[in-house]
Amino acid sequence: MWKDFFYYSKSERRAILLLLAVAVVLMGVWTAFPREEDGRVVEDSPRIAAVDSFRSEIRERERTRHVTRKSERKERQPEERKAVLFPFDPNVADLAALRRLGLSAFAARNVLKYREKGGRFRTPESFSRIYGLSKGQYEQLYPYIRIHKREERRDSAEISTVTEAAGYGKDSSFVAYKYPEGTVIDLNKADTAQLKRIPGIGRVLARRIVAYRNRLGGFCKVSQLQEIPYIDSETNRWFKVENPVLRKLKVNRAGLDRLRNHPYMNFYKAKAILEYRRRRGDIRDISRLASFEEFSEEDISRLTPYLSFE
Repeated sequence: MWKDFFYYSKSERRAILLLLAVAVVLMGVWTAFPREEDGRVVEDSPRIAAVDSFRSEIRERERTRHVTRKSERKERQPEERKAVLFPFDPNVADLAALRRLGLSAFAARNVLKYREKGGRFRTPESFSRIYGLSKGQYEQLYPYIRIHKREERRDSAEISTVTEAAGYGKDSSFVAYKYPEGTVIDLNKADTAQLKRIPGIGRVLARRIVAYRNRLGGFCKVSQLQEIPYIDSETNRWFKVENPVLRKLKVNRAGLDRLRNHPYMNFYKAKAILEYRRRRGDIRDISRLASFEEFSEEDISRLTPYLSFE
């Protein structure tokens, strides 16, 4: 019968061989998969054991990773601020003093915002209505609240009790003599000692003001104080700027670090200036900078008093 195979045409013989190959493949696939015996699937025990071991290892790794992440998050959490209690007037205490007393940043800023809008604490009980101040914190602070009368603050030397956190010394309390209401000092000439005599300004803020003034090259208007964190507009009434002598930034001579260190510049603005100087030479005036896409109209307006094109 097999001899009849050779009497088929060539295409018929190919079809027969193909069918035989498919049958062989199907037989192989059928034998490779587990079969049911007595209603149960015959399992490959070594293979199943290896899979179970792998799954257990994955679960253990995930558990270890979860514990590690939890411990890292716990380490990153800031430690609870320890309150240092001392007598204070909520109408003049600055941000640093309020934080030292144990107030959260949210509650301390609410105190400053309330005063900035013209609010005044007339009794210790009125201080308890500040958002963010818990009942327990208020009860703890109540014995230390001192509300001074307006007349007392108009005296020639206003006395304000502050702490090391506000920047006045290592003792738990220190008596700092403040300027009387109506005093106005030159913002570009005041040193840290004078700045600390302004109500609401302690050692930290005084140093920030001086450091920012040095980076700017001098203040050209008092409102620039609001570019420093934690200084509100209520503070502006204590300062003036008269005939400011500003330290100019030499656009055609300064290097990358000197340019980008100015508060109104950054790396990309400085890089654009250096690239133009390298390709085309000196920049002659502020209008050339205005054509750079890195500089907005606000940038040009703020930088104009501080740039020199010599």
